[in-house]
Amino acid sequence: MRYMLIIHNDETHPQPGGPGWDDLMAGYAEFGSQLDARGVAHTGDPLNGPETATTVRVRNGETLTVDGPFAETKEWMSGYYILECEALDQALNAASMIPSAKFGSVEVRPIAEM
Repeated sequence: MRYMLIIHNDETHPQPGGPGWDDLMAGYAEFGSQLDARGVAHTGDPLNGPETATTVRVRNGETLTVDGPFAETKEWMSGYYILECEALDQALNAASMIPSAKFGSVEVRPIAEM
């Protein structure tokens, strides 16, 4: 089954070029290596900050766009992984290894097979 691991961070997480950034990236490289060693197929990408987001809504046939994320929140989606796992426990274990889980959160959600 495929699972999406949605990484949420806030403004306190390390920023590119700032303190702790190189350690964080090394942690993500190690995370990828651990998934490979366990035979867990995966893909993932980081996302730019919420200030780069545009939200689209269609209401009564009219398309509305708003700069910024869907809702005001202190945490924002900063990246994701899609894993092919045998069971939820395997996906939860992988989520616990994501470096950002130490200061943010990781939402684990099964992908609906259509």
